[in-house]
Amino acid sequence: MQIVTLTSDTGLQDYYVAAMKGAILHHMPQATVIDISHNIRPFDVANAAFQLRCCYQDFPKGTIHIVGVDSEPILQGDKICLPCIMVFQGQFFISNDNGFFGSFLDEEHPEELYQFTAIHQQPEMVKFPTKNCFIPLAKKIVDGSPLSSFAQATNSYRRAFMQKPVIEHLTIRGNVIHIDGYGNLITNITKADFNRFGEGIPFTIKYLNKEYFIDVVHETYNQVTMGERVALFNSNDLLEIAINRGANGSTGGANKLFGMRQGDAVHVDFTPKGSKEDIKSLFE
Repeated sequence: MQIVTLTSDTGLQDYYVAAMKGAILHHMPQATVIDISHNIRPFDVANAAFQLRCCYQDFPKGTIHIVGVDSEPILQGDKICLPCIMVFQGQFFISNDNGFFGSFLDEEHPEELYQFTAIHQQPEMVKFPTKNCFIPLAKKIVDGSPLSSFAQATNSYRRAFMQKPVIEHLTIRGNVIHIDGYGNLITNITKADFNRFGEGIPFTIKYLNKEYFIDVVHETYNQVTMGERVALFNSNDLLEIAINRGANGSTGGANKLFGMRQGDAVHVDFTPKGSKEDIKSLFE
């Protein structure tokens, strides 16, 4: 069984997703098509990389991931941008070289990477490239054609800007990098970032203003009462701020209740015994 996933910024209002799925089934009738997301913000390749990075490990080797975000190639000028095929951990990723690969990989490296330079001779592929270029490339992979037989090996790829947390002496300065369908605020602060300060060290998670802070990280949402704010590390070990069952309430999720948006700052201040902040607190 061949699994093909689709990630795009087309939304669900128009016919685009149906056209892409129809093309996949036309070329690969036995394929199983899985949607990652079609609600990526237009041209936001960093968010596409985040979404796929969070779930690709759940798929078996041989899966083909088609990423139709900012998918139109640039074939002339100073910033030529071509479709590429990446092999990573036994899976295939097809995308424009628009920053997706570098953002997805972060500090890791592809096993193989190929540019589809022949698109210069096939201008019909440039229109609706996810359907007319990326899917035919997936078909070649399914047919067992060596990547080198239709694409050119490369070791160069672009990286889209992704906010990284800044770790200082007693502070982690992070940002909200994604707001999910529940309104939960997912940050770029990892569990590993947090744990480097040691176990049992008092901390305060600060966001928006002084009225909103959390000083406990729970394991699950339901460890706090309904409507309470909660911080936890999600299944991808990213620090998340939420309202337990807030999406069911009149105020909505954490993003609406706190007025938070993607990119907003989230800081974690640690106050180990003997720190300046800890001593100062004795006199307040």
